[in-house]
Amino acid sequence: MSVIDRQALDLVKAPIEDARGLPNAHYIDPAVFAEERDPLFFKTWAAIGFGKDLPEVGDARPITFMTMPLLAVRGKDRQLRVFQNTCRHRGMILVERPTKIRGAIRCPYHTWAYALDGGLRSTPHVGGAGESRHPAIKREELGLIEVRSAVWQDVIFVNVDGQAPPFAEHAAALIARWKEFERPLFHGGADSSFALEVACNWKLAVENYCESYHLPWVHPGLNSYSRLEDHYHIEQPGFFSGQGTRVYRPMMDEGGNRFANFPGLSDHWEAAGEYIALYPNTLLGVHRDHIYAILLEPVGEDCTIEHVEIYYASDAMRNSDWASMRAANTRLWQGVFEEDVFAVEGMQRGRYGIKFDGGRFAPAMDGPTHCFHRWVAERLSAD
Repeated sequence: MSVIDRQALDLVKAPIEDARGLPNAHYIDPAVFAEERDPLFFKTWAAIGFGKDLPEVGDARPITFMTMPLLAVRGKDRQLRVFQNTCRHRGMILVERPTKIRGAIRCPYHTWAYALDGGLRSTPHVGGAGESRHPAIKREELGLIEVRSAVWQDVIFVNVDGQAPPFAEHAAALIARWKEFERPLFHGGADSSFALEVACNWKLAVENYCESYHLPWVHPGLNSYSRLEDHYHIEQPGFFSGQGTRVYRPMMDEGGNRFANFPGLSDHWEAAGEYIALYPNTLLGVHRDHIYAILLEPVGEDCTIEHVEIYYASDAMRNSDWASMRAANTRLWQGVFEEDVFAVEGMQRGRYGIKFDGGRFAPAMDGPTHCFHRWVAERLSAD
């Protein structure tokens, strides 16, 4: 039986001038958090990891995604695949920690073995001592269960139920918008990666990221040169929303050096930066000289881990000569994202106000956030 108040969702789907935000239960009720999993994560394309963490053939990485055990593997053909991290024999977890698979993925319980492409290759003693075959155990039918996956901008996406449109169709509008960034990306390394554990529901992180309305008060340093009036809204109902700036300033060190730009960019990107939430849990930022990706990991109804990775336009930017500048860029973004923590955690605590009605949207400023609320409400209403 559903615990979601679908009548209340009708108010969320109303035009922004009349709409209410999602009810409190969508932020503080563990039963609602559990019920949201399938329509908001498993029945669409959601982010689970980064390709840079599996650079070589045989690299394997276990990932727990909304309680589901998954295993990302780089195959001999260099393709990245995602499987359910569960042996087809007795349901044992296959891989407990990131590792290099040498030979086969071997179950630690009864040592059934799987190839990197998921095929079942070995079933020791399944027909009795010394007998590796049995007519009832058809290896061709008992390979690892593959979960539909795609990689874009180095983010690994999965569609657990397998029924969503192809990822290229799902993200077509954003891929087209950022087609100039469809080129190799170069992760900055250990100094270009960090994570923040935040005491809030994952949706609040999306809502905050979508809009620029809070800039003057939450990000005064950023707002000193990229002012509220320098920003514009981005809305693609049903898929993504966010905001952009017309006055992006590339970082420059004391010697006047700047990171290399992505080649062949149009004039638009000379001073523009864009920040978009691809629903449900991917936050992306693009600039002429670097991009970043944030994967929101929902740990519980009131806890989210933000995994942040920063990428550059040229392999040369990964050299030691650029280490101090990369570290400075990481500190800059970490400082910006940490400034948001008090806001999202404050909204989380505020959601325990039992008389709060979901709140109102400022029609001229909250379009991207209402776009996200409406996406949530429509998916939950359709389920």
